[in-house]
Amino acid sequence: MATRQIVISIPEKVLLAEKTDEAAFSRELCILAAIKLYELGRLSSGRAAELAGMPRVEFLLTLERYKVFPLEAELHELESRRA
Repeated sequence: MATRQIVISIPEKVLLAEKTDEAAFSRELCILAAIKLYELGRLSSGRAAELAGMPRVEFLLTLERYKVFPLEAELHELESRRA
């Protein structure tokens, strides 16, 4: 699969405040972005898992740690069909 690299400037003070390094912060940003895009319904769980760099099942299990219901998009779709 082809990938693209996006460069984001992060102030050093942010890394110091988070007590982390560039690599760990970058990984967490990808996970957080994937979770938020999934939560907003902009990415499927499979695509969000790809963005997070983990298998789909692991991504779905990770959602609990961030207080996101794992099947939110599917639930909304079912509710809209019922109405």
